[in-house]
Amino acid sequence: MKLSLSSSPHQRVRRDTGQVMRIVIYAMIPGMLAQTFFFGWGMLIQAVIAVFSAVLFEGVILYLRKRPIERTLTDYSAALTGLLIAISIPPTLPWWMTVIGVFFAIGVAKQVYGGLGFNIFNPAMIAYVVLLISFPAAMSLWLPATTQAGITPSFLDSVSLIFTGFTTSGYDVTQLRTIADGVTMATPLDTLKTDLTQGLTYSESLSKATFNGSFFDAAGAGWGWVSLAYLLGGLALVKTRVISWHIPGSMIVSVFICAAVLHLANGDVYASPLFHLLNGAVIVGAFFIATDPVSASTTPRGRIIFGAAIGFWIVIIRVFGGYPDAVAFAVIIMNMAVPLIDYYTRPRVYGKNVTSKRGAK
Repeated sequence: MKLSLSSSPHQRVRRDTGQVMRIVIYAMIPGMLAQTFFFGWGMLIQAVIAVFSAVLFEGVILYLRKRPIERTLTDYSAALTGLLIAISIPPTLPWWMTVIGVFFAIGVAKQVYGGLGFNIFNPAMIAYVVLLISFPAAMSLWLPATTQAGITPSFLDSVSLIFTGFTTSGYDVTQLRTIADGVTMATPLDTLKTDLTQGLTYSESLSKATFNGSFFDAAGAGWGWVSLAYLLGGLALVKTRVISWHIPGSMIVSVFICAAVLHLANGDVYASPLFHLLNGAVIVGAFFIATDPVSASTTPRGRIIFGAAIGFWIVIIRVFGGYPDAVAFAVIIMNMAVPLIDYYTRPRVYGKNVTSKRGAK
């Protein structure tokens, strides 16, 4: 018998950075299609703007830094960052705000630190937080799902909204957010947070129009199906070993447990675990954002701690903080803790000396 020996790591599937990034992009397609179906063409238009801006900024900065341009641009990391920004922002956000967000992601959060492999923060989440803090009103203007909208903007209307602020018929975003019965729509997370401050219970908030036509009575119209579509893509990434189960699994379980504890303590004030999982960006964050190989923890135990801590912060900020959705803030907070987590969870080197119970001879 002939044995073949090789040094670690023993990886059976060899993929370069470009291949990994492309697979992640492919896995996002089901969620992007669902997002487009329920919330209109705006997301795809934002994707074009964001990806083009990301590649352009990356190329210009690499040229100024006298670094190889073609090799870096073909790793698709800039394109993936642009797509993550596009799916995170309102579909009708003005184009120049999208460009500003992309600039902060590529120029500040990535290239200032030295480029891919050196950034300590997730670039897409830095862009989201910058936009949310700088333009809070615009970042909250999500259109209602097409199943509930009084007026559904066409492709040309979406283009016009993004570049001029009005549809071809003269409607602005605020008018489009008002459905036929005169109720102004908001995201489920926004609706619940506002209702609770006005004295309504969780059950009373679910009875509002924002949630009609949804499944499990906990997912806002359209949002639950979008989350399940991204879940499908995320599971494909785990199946193909592009990402491990540690971060998404621990993050989802953590959100469920933290939300369940609060909901059991007071179901009139605190939302159910399904509500937290199916609304907002929990599923997207678990599989496509928190798993960023550069800014996430690198050890198996560290990844579990990293994901669980993100889930904890999501629920805490959503419930007690000032922002309805908290995935970006939770990810950035834990990005700062990665060196500490990795330091205390790194595996012991095989053969390393340990304190012996036997006395020295």
